[in-house]
Amino acid sequence: MDGGIMWHVACGITLSVYFMVKDFNIAETEEDISTYAGYVGSSLMLGRALTSILWGMISDRYGRKPVIIIGIITVVIFNTLFGLSTNFWMAISMRFLLGSLNGLLGPIKAYATEIFREEEQALGLSTVVAAWGVGLVIGPALGGFLAQPVLKYPHLFPKDSFWDRFPYFLPCFIISILALASTIACIWLPETLHNHNGHIESTNDVKAMEIGSSESNEEKKIQNHKSIFQNWPLMSSIIIYCIFSLHDVAYQEVFSLWALSPRRLGGLNFTTDGVGIVLAISGVAILIYQLTLYRSVQKAYGPITLVRITGVLSIPLLQCYPFMTMLSGFTLDLVINIASILKNLMIETIATSLFILQNKAVEQHQRGTANSIAMTGMSAFKTIGPASAGALLSWTEKNINDSFLPGTHVVFLALNFVEGVGVLLMFKPFLSVKEKTQPEQLH
Repeated sequence: MDGGIMWHVACGITLSVYFMVKDFNIAETEEDISTYAGYVGSSLMLGRALTSILWGMISDRYGRKPVIIIGIITVVIFNTLFGLSTNFWMAISMRFLLGSLNGLLGPIKAYATEIFREEEQALGLSTVVAAWGVGLVIGPALGGFLAQPVLKYPHLFPKDSFWDRFPYFLPCFIISILALASTIACIWLPETLHNHNGHIESTNDVKAMEIGSSESNEEKKIQNHKSIFQNWPLMSSIIIYCIFSLHDVAYQEVFSLWALSPRRLGGLNFTTDGVGIVLAISGVAILIYQLTLYRSVQKAYGPITLVRITGVLSIPLLQCYPFMTMLSGFTLDLVINIASILKNLMIETIATSLFILQNKAVEQHQRGTANSIAMTGMSAFKTIGPASAGALLSWTEKNINDSFLPGTHVVFLALNFVEGVGVLLMFKPFLSVKEKTQPEQLH
């Protein structure tokens, strides 16, 4: 799943974007930087929203492997060009093209489901989400450590050199090199759809051919494709996933920008290195949790109950964030690391559980399309997330002295409102699960 890591590392260079926008001199005030940084994040999600279903259909027709390889190559090309951006509009364009030409996320989820037996699918999907979570935190961490190398490591990167002209190229270049290595590794990736007579077909089609009923099975397949949007267990889980995704991407955007903001604007006044360390620690925690504990927890509670519990616990945790500005020194470092670890583990728990519900709601020949529908909806919501979160953060920083919910309290309250909506939709009559694979009874 290294391709998934590379994609999300490339998506998550929030720290570089903050200072990149600042250097473009497009923001009129320091408070406006968050708004423009949000636009950069939204452009990537917009591109992904426009093409995810197409890439999913291609993966169902021609296989998961080609789409995954093309997606990682896209990271190599457009992530490198993003690091060479010289103005705001070039940065916007490169992120949009990275999103629209990269369709590997849906097929990767389908692939992870198909290489495991049904009872072990939680392990496969937790691996994907582990890669996802690690990428989203390692991306900002790399941006924090490697952006502006001339200022941070003057003995290695001299002034007036290439690295001075393109101060945000180094983290992008490192990610592209790793993505290139992932592309080479994918050559040995086995395909999970079976190939017969030059046509890739699902396992269901192969079985039908063996018993001499391929024609009727093909008719059933066509019928299922027509009715995929009428599959309420699938669509209800996708809608809930989109709500939580809006919250998650807004949180990721707000956290880095808020931590970097000065104390006078309600932030923590962290350096990029400081935020990078916090996110790197959270990334390690996600990897350990997803690969060791999640499967046991999911078997004990089931995905539905797990989402409900995690969503509820996330709300009071997040509302404590604005009060961290009252702390300093070691106490602040300890508290922010614990809070970041817990919050990111909750995010990944919810995402993995919803992935399980989505993939159990469809048959294999629809799985690539179904996962890409989820990616399209999620990307559409995530298009709104960074821009709205950045704009809201900018607004609250301009109203830091308001008597009612001053400063960043409003931002975290808005995040919790979205989280609360997601939790409410996890109950009947909205949520439905496929009866034959129903993991638990809805109440």
